[in-house]
Amino acid sequence: LAQVSSPLPSAPRFNVAMKFSSVALALPLLLTGALGDGVVAKVTPVQKVVQLLTGMLEKGKASKHEEEVQFAAYKTFCDDTATEKRRAVKQGNEAIDMLKASIGKSVSDAGRLTKEIATLSADIATWSADEKAATKVREIEAADYSAMHTDYSESVDALRRAIEVLKKQAYDRKQKSVSLAEVSALKKLPLIPAEAKRALDTFLVQEDPLELKAPEAKGYEFQSHSIIEVLEKLLDKFVDERTELEKQEMSSKQAYQLLMQDLAAEIKQATDESSEKSKQKANTLQAKADAEGDLGATSATLAADETYLSDLVATCSQKATDFEARQQLRTEELQALEKAVEILSGAAVSGNAEKHLPTLLQKQGPASLAQLRAGDQVPAQKRAAEFLQDQARRVHSRVLSALAVRVAADPFAKVKKLIKDLMVRLMEEANE
Repeated sequence: LAQVSSPLPSAPRFNVAMKFSSVALALPLLLTGALGDGVVAKVTPVQKVVQLLTGMLEKGKASKHEEEVQFAAYKTFCDDTATEKRRAVKQGNEAIDMLKASIGKSVSDAGRLTKEIATLSADIATWSADEKAATKVREIEAADYSAMHTDYSESVDALRRAIEVLKKQAYDRKQKSVSLAEVSALKKLPLIPAEAKRALDTFLVQEDPLELKAPEAKGYEFQSHSIIEVLEKLLDKFVDERTELEKQEMSSKQAYQLLMQDLAAEIKQATDESSEKSKQKANTLQAKADAEGDLGATSATLAADETYLSDLVATCSQKATDFEARQQLRTEELQALEKAVEILSGAAVSGNAEKHLPTLLQKQGPASLAQLRAGDQVPAQKRAAEFLQDQARRVHSRVLSALAVRVAADPFAKVKKLIKDLMVRLMEEANE
């Protein structure tokens, strides 16, 4: 009865005991929320780490494959673009060679045309000079012909008159005086040869004494037969020479006309050829200028293509090197993760974890709470963290280094801190 009648002193202890019982009952539920929807008694921290590493391993493989696909597309772009640019560079070099050849040919053609035009100009000048010279000669020949023809015509006319007078003259003194005047006038003609002039002088001298001694009569015997023969021979000679002179004049005139026609034709042809070659030269020089402009533009385009190709090859090569380095790093990281999973999934590690960790939640006494407050790492977890850290230093991987830190961390740290705080408050209430 005493014990029943005095329940008050023991009431706080009962409340604290009841709260501890409540905590013991709530702890599995709390750990269940921390570890997930699985069964708490069957999920250990090591298994949780293994699940974490396995997830990262799968993500790493997927990321590595995704990067391989992206780099394959990028490499295709590099190869296609490089091939196109190499083709453009080749075509540019071929175009430059053709343009240089065209420019060289234009220079050669322009030089040749310049020489040909100069030759034609010299020929035209020569033929023009020949025209002037031939015209000058022809003018001289025409003047000489005119003078000579006049002399022959005058001589022929004078001889005809003298012969006609001598044949018809009467032999009285008055008639003889007139005839001798006509005969004496022949000596003044320039074409009369000296021998004929001497014959005329002899004839005239023989006629004068007879005139003084002869008796006056109406006529006397005509004695000028010999001089008439001389004059007739001279007349025939002068007529023949005048005819020959006229033929020569006609021939010379025709030759001059033919020469002038030939020279005019040569000059016209040379002028036309010179004009045509001048046009060809102008077109050639214009083509040369156009080719030089195209050469400059093509050279600039070629230089840009070569620069782009060089930069592209360098960039793609650097990207490939970086890709290979990243792939190698990812491979080593994945190998390290696989090794860590292998270590944590070993029989010895899993056996110890299943032996110690699940029973922690089944014991509701001070020993289990002490384990929660201890916060010591599982040896296998520590080994896995150290392995990942070593691999991170070896391959210089920030990913493995961060993963090692996460593996080394206690996955139940927040849960244990929550329980520890709750236990502290319960103890404080019990002491009060």
